[in-house]
Amino acid sequence: MKQESYGFSRGRFNENGVTFMEINNTNIEKLKKIIADTNNIVFFGGAGVSTESGIPDFRSVDGLYNQKYDYPPEEILSHSFFINHISEFYKFYRDKMICENAKPNMAHVKLAEWEKEGKVKAVITQNIDGLHQKAGSKNVLELHGSVLRNYCMDCEKLYSIDIIINSDNVPHCEICGGIVKPDVVLYEEQLKNDIIDNAVRAISSADTLIIGGTSLNVYPAAGLIRHFFGRYLIIINKSELSFESDADVVIHDGIAKTLEEI
Repeated sequence: MKQESYGFSRGRFNENGVTFMEINNTNIEKLKKIIADTNNIVFFGGAGVSTESGIPDFRSVDGLYNQKYDYPPEEILSHSFFINHISEFYKFYRDKMICENAKPNMAHVKLAEWEKEGKVKAVITQNIDGLHQKAGSKNVLELHGSVLRNYCMDCEKLYSIDIIINSDNVPHCEICGGIVKPDVVLYEEQLKNDIIDNAVRAISSADTLIIGGTSLNVYPAAGLIRHFFGRYLIIINKSELSFESDADVVIHDGIAKTLEEI
């Protein structure tokens, strides 16, 4: 089967006759050298970064898409459902999308440390939990927004997550009475142009791109990696991706576990 090309030009690491553990150990050593060698790293992460902090994802066997609700989760998390069934939306959202007790794992911590050292220039995330900032990262581009930010749909007053947690049903603005909506990108909604522009700028100027904890199934976010033409492409993901032959290092393991070893 021909693999989809993302515009990179690299050779495949020969795995013939080598055990899975040996492959990962060899590639971790390669990754250590690359991290030491570069000072312009961009990280592009997905749900796998958050699952190691105990936050459920959507597409795994135990993910939200494989659980039973009155409506499919992808329908509940759509703009039209929010407008037409807002009480049901907030019941699901409050129950499944807010993880108050989640804490940053070693992936979040390492990326924040590398940013402080001047190595990581941007973290681009598809997650909405705010754990990168909680770990100390400053330049975080949240493609799908954040559960920590909320706003009145009428007067645009900003609210913390507390207004969602402390509301019995639909949260309303204390100033004008308008509906308070989470600042997350629902299905049928567009990503913010400024976030996309900044992500493209960061990826296109990066020396090293680390793709971690994402199957790259969600578009248009996944298409952003087409803008990378730097020196080193790193993939750290439990499952295989279609363009691994383009990568300099491929590690099939958890992102937190892997970065902890660097």
